[in-house]
Amino acid sequence: MATYKVRVATGTDFLSGTMDSISLIIVGTQGESHKQLLNHFGRDFATGAVDDYTVQCQQDLGDLIIVRLYKERYSFFKNPWYCNYVQVCAPNGRIYHFPAYQWIDGYGTLALREATGKIAADDTLPILLEHRKEELRAKQDFYHWRVFVPGLPNYVHIPSYRPPARRNPNRPEWNGYIPGFPILINFKATKFLDLNLRYSFTKTASFFFRLSPMALGFKLRGLVDSKRSWKRLKDIKKIFPGNKSVVFEYVAEHWAEDSFFGYQYLNGINPGLLCRCTRIPDKFPVTDDMVAPFLGEGTCLQAELEKGNIYLADYRILEGIPAIELNGQKQYHCAPLCLLHFGREGNLLPIAIQLSQTPGPDCPIFLPSDSEWDWLLAKTWVRYAEFYCHEGISHLLETHLIAEAFCLAMLRQLPMCHPLYKLLIPHTRYTIQINSIGRAVLLNEGGLSARSMSLGLAGFAEAMVRALSEINYDNLYLPNDFVRRGVQDLPGYYYREDSLAVWDALERYVTEIITYYYPCDAAVEGDLELQSWVQEIFKECLLGRESSGFPTCLRTVPELIRYVTIVIYTCSAKHAAVNTGQLEFTAWMPNFPSSMRNPPIQAKGLTTLETFLDTLPDIKTTCITLLVLWTLSREPDDRRPLGHFPDIHFVEEAPRRSIGTLRQRLAQISHNIRQRNKCLPIPYYYLDPVLIENSISI
Repeated sequence: MATYKVRVATGTDFLSGTMDSISLIIVGTQGESHKQLLNHFGRDFATGAVDDYTVQCQQDLGDLIIVRLYKERYSFFKNPWYCNYVQVCAPNGRIYHFPAYQWIDGYGTLALREATGKIAADDTLPILLEHRKEELRAKQDFYHWRVFVPGLPNYVHIPSYRPPARRNPNRPEWNGYIPGFPILINFKATKFLDLNLRYSFTKTASFFFRLSPMALGFKLRGLVDSKRSWKRLKDIKKIFPGNKSVVFEYVAEHWAEDSFFGYQYLNGINPGLLCRCTRIPDKFPVTDDMVAPFLGEGTCLQAELEKGNIYLADYRILEGIPAIELNGQKQYHCAPLCLLHFGREGNLLPIAIQLSQTPGPDCPIFLPSDSEWDWLLAKTWVRYAEFYCHEGISHLLETHLIAEAFCLAMLRQLPMCHPLYKLLIPHTRYTIQINSIGRAVLLNEGGLSARSMSLGLAGFAEAMVRALSEINYDNLYLPNDFVRRGVQDLPGYYYREDSLAVWDALERYVTEIITYYYPCDAAVEGDLELQSWVQEIFKECLLGRESSGFPTCLRTVPELIRYVTIVIYTCSAKHAAVNTGQLEFTAWMPNFPSSMRNPPIQAKGLTTLETFLDTLPDIKTTCITLLVLWTLSREPDDRRPLGHFPDIHFVEEAPRRSIGTLRQRLAQISHNIRQRNKCLPIPYYYLDPVLIENSISI
């Protein structure tokens, strides 16, 4: 007789346990055990439980390769079960680990492979080759791609999704799901997601418990019903009476200053737009006479261009998108150009703004020497354009939607035993769930884009479609992006310093993992599962656009390292850079307006405080926008910081050692950031690894 000691761990989240019957078969290279019910006196498989059992076999099973779990009816009510892992101690004392980290919903069988990471070429046993094929077949039958907006990355198909419906069509401010929430949003649609894609109970409860009181508070104060202009700027600060950080207070106090306007291009929530300007474009006819007073003594525009001190923010991607009506009032839109100068004092300052891509007599170039309100309104129009480039392009498209495509392709093309699956799975946690919520909030009729943005749903989507058509693979390799934009040596660019430090740590980690499992280029090129993953991303995310430069196959180890580093960085640090500071930089609405109610100014000297306030979003639009941004920037509980992988997918010594080294490197980066921030008037901490999530989960 051979005795095997079995340990089964149930998840710790609320309701992870089950009352159903669980049986097990152990499969080895020399046979398999009989099916045995795992049962003790009392409760088995309770939430957070680690249960031990003994399985007797007639003979030694050899090396263990698979365990099969059977979930069968015990009572009248079935309930799902979250299994963390199964661990088996063989008669010779060797311990085998079988990771699960997934739900079993209903009744059925779950076959788990031993945890050693293997590409298909490493599998020689027919039973293992068949297991990985069957796993992929099942996942490809279950997860399908779906077109949401033509021209944007495709996303996971939810067959039973039902469109939102209002309880009371006569109360357009209210929807059928969250009382008082001022836009139409169908959170219930997320219940149709596979359990393995959904938030944990803890995260779900945290998300909604924080959302509902804020929504009801706005409703009770009458803010989401008022279509009036703001009477005073200081009234805007009263929207959020509490929860004001140091950065929020700084933004509210210094938002109108040129130095802070320039600072946001470097260390705000959209720090990847600015480019060095070596030649003034014809469409922006700035002359030396216009800007000479702002360049300092003893220099001129041409000299500053040659020195590399002139920078350009060009919002051409927004040109020509029509605006809509909000609250019965026509909205307006523009695609501005902004020229900035890095001066001897170490500040990046705006020196010229044009509110159109086409110069002309009705499109003056605004200068710091213009009247206070003309210049402030011109800068506010630029910040309005920033709203769309940030929320639509840098944030939603370039992190959320692209990351979802990475995730879904991984689920469909890589089996759980694949080393790339093990490497990537922590960086996909909850991404499909939050994107489902995002689509319900942002990209649906009656949602945020339709109720609070000048461009509306169609215009917001059009901006993203244009951006996807221009995305280039080489620019997603972070060091290349800074060189391409000519900002690799721009002082005071803390985003660049921190992002490159995190990138380096991730790239070294990926290199160690990849070279362990792929000893040569032939192993990469011959991995058909890997190639299918890459091809599916090219097809479903980049929509087959060859000009994107995205590979359709990978042939060398360095190519694979670069590709995987891009994926992990996009799913973690890149998202943190554009998401974490959202509320701090946007809660003071004039710094980040989502709509404008008067056309771009066509003549100088006419702007007053009254016209400025009448141009900004009305009270209702302001509150709708800030409520959603508040919701989507408040990280719910159950978060996992970058480098913390509590789910054990890797069991080999080398990758486990690499994970420990990664955490040490990230801890040093965190220490360096905190020491630097002690000396800064505005701390930049959005890329502190402690605050970066492993995945896009909010």
